[in-house]
Amino acid sequence: MPFISKITLPSGSVYDIKDAQARSDISELQASLTGKVALIGETTTELSDQATTNPIKINNVDTTAVAGNIVYYNRSEYLFDGTKWILLGDLSALGDLAYKDTASMTYTPAGTVSKPTFTGSESSVAITAADDANGNYEPKGTVSAPSISVKTAGSTTTVNSITGVGTLPALGTTVADENLTLTWDAGTLPTKGADTSVKTGDAVYQASAPSFTGTKAQLSGTTTAAGSVSQPAFNGTQANIEVS
Repeated sequence: MPFISKITLPSGSVYDIKDAQARSDISELQASLTGKVALIGETTTELSDQATTNPIKINNVDTTAVAGNIVYYNRSEYLFDGTKWILLGDLSALGDLAYKDTASMTYTPAGTVSKPTFTGSESSVAITAADDANGNYEPKGTVSAPSISVKTAGSTTTVNSITGVGTLPALGTTVADENLTLTWDAGTLPTKGADTSVKTGDAVYQASAPSFTGTKAQLSGTTTAAGSVSQPAFNGTQANIEVS
């Protein structure tokens, strides 16, 4: 992978990038840490926190641990500090759900829900119209479409048109010998054209009043207006839920 350690601006000025020094420092730090901590495998030799057992068996082979070695024994993790083993973590007490991101189950509660009942009385409803003794109304009919016309025209103004959009600024970059060089082209401005009239305000419109034409119909019927609904009741039994 190529690296950039310097940058040259359009003015010609050259600057060093601090990351070049940082990479050098990190490289030296990594070299100093090489071999300090290493996982050497799972052992069958009994271990406990602060134990000094050494050597131990790895894959049935006697292995002498050195400072920084890490091993697993019975789902526990140990680090050897050069003299004794230090317990880093014990996973033996964790259940199956400790290794799962989600858990789900279904449960149907036991019990019954009573049916609600409604009690009411029937009554008659009479509808009358003030201008007709027979109680007629006009539910059916048509509404005429209103006439739309311009009441006041909208305002206008004059703006300049554009015959050429010009060119965009451009940034150029090149890299050579870890040196990033930047170049700059400012581009060109748009070209002005003839004046154009545009609208700046909406017109005001007006509409005639619509008219309605309908037919008469007789209204009659019954309705259940009064009554009550009993509340349902739930009877259930207690149950224990286990998630596995």
